[in-house]
Amino acid sequence: MSFAAFRSVVACLAIAFSLWVLESARNGVEITPASIKDTPVTRYASPDADGQVILIAHGFAGSQQMMQGYALPLARAGYQVYSFEFLGHGRHRVPMSGDVSAIDGTTRLLMEQTSAVIDALGQGRPDIGLLGHSMATDILVRVAENRSDIGPMVLVSAFSQKITANHPPNLLLITGAWEAGLRSFALSAVQMIDPDASESKTVRAGPLIRRAVAAPFAEHASILQSRVARREATDWFDAAYGRAAGHQILPTGWAILGLLAGLVLLFPTVARQIPHKAAHAPLTRGRLALLCLLPTCLTPFLALPLKMEVLPVLVADYLALHLAIFGVIQLVILRRWAIPFGAIDLRALVLLLSFCALFGVALDRYAANFWPTPERVWIIAAIALGAIPYMLADAAIAHNSGWLGRFGLRSSLLGSLGIAVLLDFEGLFFLLMIAPVLVLFYMVFATMGRACSLRSGPLSAGLALGLVLAWALGVSFPMFQA
Repeated sequence: MSFAAFRSVVACLAIAFSLWVLESARNGVEITPASIKDTPVTRYASPDADGQVILIAHGFAGSQQMMQGYALPLARAGYQVYSFEFLGHGRHRVPMSGDVSAIDGTTRLLMEQTSAVIDALGQGRPDIGLLGHSMATDILVRVAENRSDIGPMVLVSAFSQKITANHPPNLLLITGAWEAGLRSFALSAVQMIDPDASESKTVRAGPLIRRAVAAPFAEHASILQSRVARREATDWFDAAYGRAAGHQILPTGWAILGLLAGLVLLFPTVARQIPHKAAHAPLTRGRLALLCLLPTCLTPFLALPLKMEVLPVLVADYLALHLAIFGVIQLVILRRWAIPFGAIDLRALVLLLSFCALFGVALDRYAANFWPTPERVWIIAAIALGAIPYMLADAAIAHNSGWLGRFGLRSSLLGSLGIAVLLDFEGLFFLLMIAPVLVLFYMVFATMGRACSLRSGPLSAGLALGLVLAWALGVSFPMFQA
């Protein structure tokens, strides 16, 4: 068996097994989308659910799909679970607004939104459970402070300064083992009622009960799929509501990785349907260094004076401009060196875009929002004006470089964005959160793009990847209207 055939078999097995695990996690759970006023809400519950209502809220730049790791096992345990999307996030069509740095600004609006959702779901119930991640932890703690209908709370990666020695009274704090600062914060919140408390120890003081746990091998994102974290959350609600424990927590995090990795591994085999007509012009180390270093150093200083605020997505204007300037510099150099791009291959373009869409379907169903609302379509189109030149240059350079050259190429953009943040930290701080999206894009879509490029040449791959990058960036960050 050839290596290509072996890779395809491994990819198909990974996809099949991962789909079995992911669908098993959904088996027996009715997933019903709805809305409360303008807020998208999804109900997760078994047909005979008799447990209490639990409301789940995501973190900044998150979505309902990101919280499925907690929603599904809680639903399988008999709870009536509701997950919603904050203003401007996921498929919520109303942008965030207000001052993001002031409690009476954006925070107050998100609190009002959360209270409206609780009012609609509560219907007089006195013990609604709350679970939130990151940004949502602060919103939930503040909302619960002035309500009498809140029951146990589970806060994942919490940082809220509104946690006191008396509030919330029933609280589990979960952090990733690699979140050092938040891990210390969680322990200090428990030590407010017992100075001798340690991690994984449940402490009580009258009506107060708290516990802090660290999920092993987890950080701020992977904690959403940590089996330890999800087991702790389910057990905490079971103990608070007097329900039976011991429900199975499936390894959906590994299954998501297996499914997505399987699709990437399978694409080179699919790409063999493209006629082989690519030309190569290997780049010397000196030329590759110039292509990486020159735009890295120049782009921040050229883009910052031109910074605009037109798009209703945080830092999207600057990012599109940065990508355009970075890509144009590289394209000019490549043109001067007569590096071939090849002709447009319609088969390659359609095949790559179709496989990227298939990847997006899987991502949207199991892991994170990937489909835009109508309000985001023009945002994606605007970002594409910068993403397409950048990816055309990236595809051409990657096509003629080894793995080390490709690593340096992608690192140069991240370094260039880092320089921009240092030059305008207050205005471009949110660019730091773009880095994980770009890294995922390089690992997945750019990998598939190169497999396509090696057959058809970089032009078709670059055009397709430019559109996909604009799409990924356009749906990842919340809409914001000043």
